[in-house]
Amino acid sequence: MRRNSETSKGIDSLLLWLYILLCLVGIISIFATTYSEGDDITRSFLSFKTDYSKQAFFFLASIIIGTAIILTDSKFFTATANLWYVFGIILLLLVFPFHSNIKGTESIIRFGNSFQLQPIQLCIVFTNLALAKYISRAETNFSNTKSQMIAAVLVLTPAVLAIMQKETGLALVYFSFFLVMFREGLPGFVLVIGFSLAVLVVATLLIDRTILAGILTGIAILVIYLLRRQIKRHRSLLYMVMGVWLVCVVIQFFAVPLIFDKALKPYQVKRIYDTIGKEYIPKDEAARADIEKNTVSKKTGDNYNVRQSKIAIGSGGLTGKGLLKGTQTRYAFVPEQRTDFIFCTIGEGFGFVGSVIFILLYLSLLMRIVTIAERQRSVFSRCYAYGVASVLFFHIAINLCMTIGLAPVIGIPLPFVSYGGLSLVTFSAMIFILLRLDKDRQMVLR
Repeated sequence: MRRNSETSKGIDSLLLWLYILLCLVGIISIFATTYSEGDDITRSFLSFKTDYSKQAFFFLASIIIGTAIILTDSKFFTATANLWYVFGIILLLLVFPFHSNIKGTESIIRFGNSFQLQPIQLCIVFTNLALAKYISRAETNFSNTKSQMIAAVLVLTPAVLAIMQKETGLALVYFSFFLVMFREGLPGFVLVIGFSLAVLVVATLLIDRTILAGILTGIAILVIYLLRRQIKRHRSLLYMVMGVWLVCVVIQFFAVPLIFDKALKPYQVKRIYDTIGKEYIPKDEAARADIEKNTVSKKTGDNYNVRQSKIAIGSGGLTGKGLLKGTQTRYAFVPEQRTDFIFCTIGEGFGFVGSVIFILLYLSLLMRIVTIAERQRSVFSRCYAYGVASVLFFHIAINLCMTIGLAPVIGIPLPFVSYGGLSLVTFSAMIFILLRLDKDRQMVLR
């Protein structure tokens, strides 16, 4: 009894119960989607043949792994952070010769018929540890540009490898670590520049290039006019405005077309165009064939899954149709409804009220993690906690927006809820490492 008491002492029970509750919601949602009428529920859960029984098994496995993490000395994570990162990069490099092409991605290593590994998911945890380790070093001055550049390379290296493996969705997750860097001293203008670039890309897709160039020129002239007095005193200000204008024009005339024509696949470009409500016309037969190959339904188009997801969520009304009573999700009208589109099962089954409660659970989880982050004495623990919050926030925001058509379909799972053993174990490990570090929140770890 004393041993159990010492093990659980200091563990944040609220975070733990929020985690367990979300995992149970995930199992129930997968059950509601994949259960067949007449099946023996108890036997199905014990069979390890149904998706919900597999998810329940991986949840129990996550609890066992989490218990092992709690029993581990917290200094272990600081001592081995860089080793884990190197191990993750090696796994990513092994993907190239040993990958399997599954649903358009080449980021998965398959072992037989029953097990597959996607290293880019695991590497999220390793990158979070390595970034926290680097920022917390006594010799790291994160207000220094060199230190910020090293941290950026640390974060973006796995992202670049993921893009090379045609896993653009999870590659974007690594940009969430810039929020951690912002908390630790990265200048705010870096985030402003990033947001401005995103707006410029969308504007380039929506507006004719010549017209947009004229608009950018007009904005530059207006800025110069408004700052004419300051420009007289500081000539460098004029050069800065002209430089920004030139960069924007080059991006919209050359960089964006190059990325959309060369870097992205035609089906990915079409998904982006569908999201912003603009029709994409393939340039040649090869592009048209790529779109058809990666389209969920050739009859209804690539945006079929989003439309069906909206119908499912909308049909739930205020209070929902109830568990196992949804028509859209029970009869598989929504593709990938147990993974990327699991939220539509909750929306149809429990309606607007249930969806709001579900989102509030996530908000409570994120707020609790931020609270835990701010009470840490150790920079390592604080950075790691903010990394967990940033990664979860990115997944939640993109997935929910994806299911209602506000973001392109890029294969981002809903944490703890979407079906997937590796995904659940990875997110669980992130939470349990945070719980372990929080147990020693009065310690200064490096």
